[in-house]
Amino acid sequence: MAERKPQLDYSAQMAAMLDEEKRRQKAAKILAVLRHALGRPDLRGLTALDVGCSAGYIADELAGAGATTHGIDIDEGGVARAKERFGANVTFHLGDGEHLPFEDGSIDVVVLNHIYEHVVDPAAVVAEIHRVLSPDGVAYFGLANRLGVIEPHHRLPFLSWLPPRGGDAYVRLTRKGDHYYERLRTRPSLKKLLRAFDLWDYTVPVLADPQRYSGGDIVPGIAARLPQASFRVLMPIVPTYLWVGFKTPHTPAGTDGGTPPRRV
Repeated sequence: MAERKPQLDYSAQMAAMLDEEKRRQKAAKILAVLRHALGRPDLRGLTALDVGCSAGYIADELAGAGATTHGIDIDEGGVARAKERFGANVTFHLGDGEHLPFEDGSIDVVVLNHIYEHVVDPAAVVAEIHRVLSPDGVAYFGLANRLGVIEPHHRLPFLSWLPPRGGDAYVRLTRKGDHYYERLRTRPSLKKLLRAFDLWDYTVPVLADPQRYSGGDIVPGIAARLPQASFRVLMPIVPTYLWVGFKTPHTPAGTDGGTPPRRV
């Protein structure tokens, strides 16, 4: 099994990180969830941080929603692209999520979208997010589920179910790489990882109403027509969980009807 090291050039390895249309679609979903959680139409007057910002598309959308926005990543190439394209509106930092260059309680909104499985020490990243988040702040967590049938990075069935050595052998056999780097967690493990936050689950609301939450990137058309009870039954194996975490106990402020989020 290969030694686990930081992925320093992830945008060069994963072309999807540079797919502007898809990244902005993800950002629309993130913003829709944040607006509902905060009960406000935009992020004006708030300070936002995108942890694992790569080429900066999501950070740019946070800035477009009115937030004073920062992005941070260890991906030197991605950060260079982000600065060149969006540096007038967003402050980008080359650094890791384990050592965020911000004061305690100084950030109102943090985004950690499909990042935890890539970092060497996810618990340290989560602790830093909690530290910098303001008392009334909210964090958005896009979380890959280990028990999702199709692994999201290599698109191989049951890859993330395997132990590390088995995953390495699988990606080599299918010529997807030299080893399987990502370390996905199950729902109980994710809940434990994020236990410092007051967590609310937006997965079912987005699945049930992808139009409201701009969730077309994760919801096939047929899924939106399934009864909500199906989503609850399938929750252990959905590919991605969409959670928000408040630093102190809060109830999401959105009152626009639809399927409400549930406390995790």
